[in-house]
Amino acid sequence: MPLRWRREAVAWDRQRPTWREARPASIAAALRRAQARPSGNWFVVADSRDVRPDRPLGRSVAGVELVLWRDADGTAVAGPGACPHLGAPLKDAVVRCGTLICHWHGMRLDGRSAAGWQPWPVHDDGLLVWVRLDAAGGETPTERPVVPLRGTGGETVSAVWTGFGVCEPEDVVANRLDPWHGAWLHPYSFVDLKVLKVPSDAAVGDDDALVVDVAFKLAGRAVVPVRAAFTAPDPRTVVMRIEEGEGAGSVVETHATPLTAPGADAPRTAVVEAVVAASDRRGFAAARATSPLLRPLIRAAAGRLWRDDLAYAERRWSLRRQGRFPG
Repeated sequence: MPLRWRREAVAWDRQRPTWREARPASIAAALRRAQARPSGNWFVVADSRDVRPDRPLGRSVAGVELVLWRDADGTAVAGPGACPHLGAPLKDAVVRCGTLICHWHGMRLDGRSAAGWQPWPVHDDGLLVWVRLDAAGGETPTERPVVPLRGTGGETVSAVWTGFGVCEPEDVVANRLDPWHGAWLHPYSFVDLKVLKVPSDAAVGDDDALVVDVAFKLAGRAVVPVRAAFTAPDPRTVVMRIEEGEGAGSVVETHATPLTAPGADAPRTAVVEAVVAASDRRGFAAARATSPLLRPLIRAAAGRLWRDDLAYAERRWSLRRQGRFPG
């Protein structure tokens, strides 16, 4: 059975402090390693389910206005969010048979270049939609983004949660690269947390992972212990993968996408978190069958955690802005 009963449960205020282990230098080094990795100018913009064939979706990335929809073949399309005619907001347009029709004067866009409107490269991995913005990214572009390995769609239950905070992507990434706060900041979800491996400042490749033992709290003293590893495959992504215990192979994939232009007085960042749950238990087939009912529950759990974590990220940005951040 995956459940365990905590025989010697410790009150929140009596658990082992982790502040000495959560060295600011270690978190800063992990953040620097993440920021040094290439992104190929790819940004996560939306849940794949939110890019639809019947209506457009408006987004903003690094101060750039976008519109997304699906063409007649069901392929995701993205491009500038302003109509090239007189600048109408294309997020308020309509989609008919895969063609976007501007509601101001009826300009039709089918996803190909037209009247100065140029589509941007899009990658739909089946869970998330990525857009490549070379001017915003400023790096050498790549054909595809670095998409973390996941289980196949038929073997998993997945859900995507999106939230917004007044901070920069680095503040979100730094939060995820600080696992030591888990049992203190989220006592309703995590207990008995112990960081087993902290990579050296010069670690690269497979050695660049934070490994943690933690127990997910269910109710009372009932918990599910697991071993998880945190890695950062690109500057705006942190992946937590369950390595041992119940749900081995499951991932929580966190993407931080800047909404405002660089240097904004009040920067806003979108957190797009994909939860991909996997299990080799026979009963998991029933969970897959009820995945439409499970997704709201998964999103609610992610949202509860991120209320705390976004407060952490926003506080970090505020202190950095004031020159008071101790890290």
